[in-house]
Amino acid sequence: MNGVGIFATIIIGILAGWIASRAMERRQGLILNLIVGLVGAWIGAALAAAFNIHFAGFVGSLVVSTVGAIVLLFLLSLLRRA
Repeated sequence: MNGVGIFATIIIGILAGWIASRAMERRQGLILNLIVGLVGAWIGAALAAAFNIHFAGFVGSLVVSTVGAIVLLFLLSLLRRA
């Protein structure tokens, strides 16, 4: 997450995890939302780099993190079914 500090990174992680959990119809706590959001940020950044998409700032980081968190929750749901 370029251009944001550690506090903003934590806020983005919590928000991204919360948005993703709502989108995937899951209910989870604050800490799990943070973990999902931060791992989602890593996944989202990798996907954005693979497709040569550049986002900057708080909103861009939130979008990338949320997309990555949704991908993470989707993959986890596939693993649970298997």
